[in-house]
Amino acid sequence: MMFYDTSHTRRSHGVSMFSIRAIPAFNDNYIWCLSHDDSGRALIVDPGQAGPVLQYLKDQQLTADTILVTHHHPDHTGGVGELEQAFPDVRITGPADSPFKGVNHVVHPGDEVVWQGLTFNVMAVPGHTLDHIAYFTDNLISGRPLLFAGDTLFACGCGRLFEGSAEQMHRSLATLRELPEETAVYCAHEYTLANLRFARSWLPDDEGLREFEQRCQQMREQDLPTIPTTLAEEKALNPFLRWDDPAVMAVARRYGAEHGLPVASDADIFAAIRHGKDNF
Repeated sequence: MMFYDTSHTRRSHGVSMFSIRAIPAFNDNYIWCLSHDDSGRALIVDPGQAGPVLQYLKDQQLTADTILVTHHHPDHTGGVGELEQAFPDVRITGPADSPFKGVNHVVHPGDEVVWQGLTFNVMAVPGHTLDHIAYFTDNLISGRPLLFAGDTLFACGCGRLFEGSAEQMHRSLATLRELPEETAVYCAHEYTLANLRFARSWLPDDEGLREFEQRCQQMREQDLPTIPTTLAEEKALNPFLRWDDPAVMAVARRYGAEHGLPVASDADIFAAIRHGKDNF
């Protein structure tokens, strides 16, 4: 099994190193492992499967001491119980008021999670699910802040609205859009090329999207992940963050008129884009 080394950083004076690796799971999931190489401790994000995580930790001689859960879907939580059996002292952090009851450290929006000197802010991002949260740190990994976005924000896409409304998802993405532009966005799925096919269908003349698609195609041909992207890239390319971009607004208004959808507000524009992707 291949594990992807996507980022690492060393503090000044070379004292402490953090590494981030994508552990592939299922067909297109990424389980993120953030490791502190000095201590051999590992933080695992959204472990839908335990087997790939356990194999990676064994190979790297790491101990999982923290699990971050973004939302309750089984492809993000299915491996938690087995990991807890393997590491009985592991701190399992996840959202309050969630259908998933396997956490032992419940957090609410506005809380902080501290791990190995890094502080993650817990952000409410409902839409995909009602319990969805994201974890953001402005501590620098590879020189950039970091966002574990779960299924809220993808490269050139966003999560389906399984439980929440378009208005909720729009507010959630608006909150994420305010984070520093250099933030590295770590989402939980390799959906990039599929998302780009939709984005290019709406904006076929967008040169930035064309160049990004070519770059991502080359990465996938080499079996490399297209994640992380940066928030700056997403703001420039992702139609789901461009509800106030005149080019996106024009297409959304035409689409709304064709399908009887309101397009009066930013949230309406977002909803039209989401409707378009759902029916693409």
